[in-house]
Amino acid sequence: MAKEELLTMEGQIDEILPDGRFGVMLDNEHRIIAYTAGRMRRFRIRSVVGDRVHVEMTPYDLSKGRIIFREKTPGQGPGPRRSGFRR
Repeated sequence: MAKEELLTMEGQIDEILPDGRFGVMLDNEHRIIAYTAGRMRRFRIRSVVGDRVHVEMTPYDLSKGRIIFREKTPGQGPGPRRSGFRR
């Protein structure tokens, strides 16, 4: 079975919701609920209110999506490294 075509949209995070979900205002003024993709969770990429993100959506449900990319904001370098971090 082939994977259906996904829509990729851009938007801005405007709200942080429980259970790892985010409210995202898309560039076309629609608001959706999105969750973080597994690869972003794996590499511990954090998203905060005001971040520009790319969102994948299925054409069957245009009210939900998955955040697949967070754009780098200018002037923001890598955060301080914590020494002694253990798993």
